[in-house]
Amino acid sequence: MELPAPRESTPDWWSLLDDETRREADTHVLHDRYLLAVKTVWEALRPQGLGLHEAETLIRTRYDSLAPRVRPPDPLDTPSLAARAAALPGRVIAIEAVWDGDTVHDWFVILLAILDTPPGESHLATVHHRRGTPSPATRATKAGHALATHLNIPFHFASPDTPDDEAPRWRQG
Repeated sequence: MELPAPRESTPDWWSLLDDETRREADTHVLHDRYLLAVKTVWEALRPQGLGLHEAETLIRTRYDSLAPRVRPPDPLDTPSLAARAAALPGRVIAIEAVWDGDTVHDWFVILLAILDTPPGESHLATVHHRRGTPSPATRATKAGHALATHLNIPFHFASPDTPDDEAPRWRQG
C-alpha cells in the first residue's frame, strides 16, 4: 500500500508581506475597500505563489481581525451631511468639493463646509472611487449640490471633470 505524499503546510502569507504592503492592505480594509486590499496582497505575493483565492481568504481574515475598526464610506445623504454641518462650531456659508489624492487611494474628492465665523473650513465627507459606482466627482457633486440647496448656500467645485488639487478655491474667487 502506497502512502499519500505529505502535504506541504500553508505559508503564513501575511508574515511574508513587507511592513509597507501590510499597512496599505490594512488601510484598504479599514476603509472597507475589499477589492483594493485583495489586489494589494495578491500583486505583492503572486511571485511567491499566492493565488487569488488565497489573497481573498487572507483579506477576509484581516477583516475579521480589524472588524471593530472597519468603517464604511462617509455617508453622502443630505440628512447625514446636514447633521455634520449643523454640529460645526460656526456658520456654514458654502459647500465646496476639492480634489486630493495619495499613493494609496489615488484621486478622491473631499466635501468641505466653508465657515464664516470662525473663518475656515471643516471636513464633511471623503468620496473615494468605488467599483460599480459613479466617479467620486459625480457623487460629490450630487451630494454637495443637494446639501447646499438644503442649506440655501452656494456649492463650489472648480474642477469636477479633471482631478486638480490646485484648482481655485471658493474663497479665492
